[in-house]
Amino acid sequence: MSDRKTPLWLWPNLLSLDAPLVAVAWLYMFAQAWQVNYLPWQAYLALGLGVWVIYVLDRLLDRQVRNPGDPLIGDRHDFHAKYQTAFLVGVVGALASIVAIVLTVLPVELLVSYSGPAVGLVIAFFGMVLTSAQSQEVPYMRNLVAGLAFGYGTAMMAHIYVPTQGMYSLLFSREMLGFAILCVLNITAIHLWEHSRMSDDPEQKAADEMTLTFPLLVVAGVSLVFAYQDNPGIFSDGADGTEHRPFFYAILVAAALLQVINRTRSRFSLDAQRTLADGAMIAPLPLFVIFAAG
Repeated sequence: MSDRKTPLWLWPNLLSLDAPLVAVAWLYMFAQAWQVNYLPWQAYLALGLGVWVIYVLDRLLDRQVRNPGDPLIGDRHDFHAKYQTAFLVGVVGALASIVAIVLTVLPVELLVSYSGPAVGLVIAFFGMVLTSAQSQEVPYMRNLVAGLAFGYGTAMMAHIYVPTQGMYSLLFSREMLGFAILCVLNITAIHLWEHSRMSDDPEQKAADEMTLTFPLLVVAGVSLVFAYQDNPGIFSDGADGTEHRPFFYAILVAAALLQVINRTRSRFSLDAQRTLADGAMIAPLPLFVIFAAG
């Protein structure tokens, strides 16, 4: 792809900025949902940089281990390979910045106590990238690990500022688990759409669509139940004074948008599908702000 002809909407994906934007948006929603009184802006920066580093390394590694001409290698991989030196310099700078933030701003002891699951999941993810490099099948297990790592890592940055709670409370948090499963489905959606494009079998295409449809419906339904539990007056006048939890509405909206993209994906290119999938994860933010304020 010629850089000069690259549409503006594709640049966040080419630069691996899409996932960091999603992480930062949901970190804000986690902080608000858990009523974190103080979350320094450096926490958002450290999370965004950390996610960016992982995505850059993943795309560079994918480009190295897959065969030339592999249909799963796209423009984003080629772009990272073309500017590999610049990206690696950026990775070193980002890691140095993260270390500086952790040592000077963030609660180091709490961060260390929480970080075990995140580190383990990231290591497992890269191990799966290396061992399944030549597979053309949808990597469901790898996507599960990636989604859990993304969800846990994002939630962790807010949860370390929640008083009197710890890592085990986070592991069983409905908010973290709901968001993590949503991330798993978001990542899997992109692989299913790629898989569907490579097949000429209408039954395979329909199966790929249904593989995503059912779990999205489950996530949306469970989110609605959780939202109702936090505000039994949601379908009434709300006179009982209970407070709702906009966080679950955000998950519901994101799942619904992913399903809309899933049903209409034939209208869009793969690059557009990836961008829309990321947009579906960010789109609930303004609605969350409105619901939270209300």
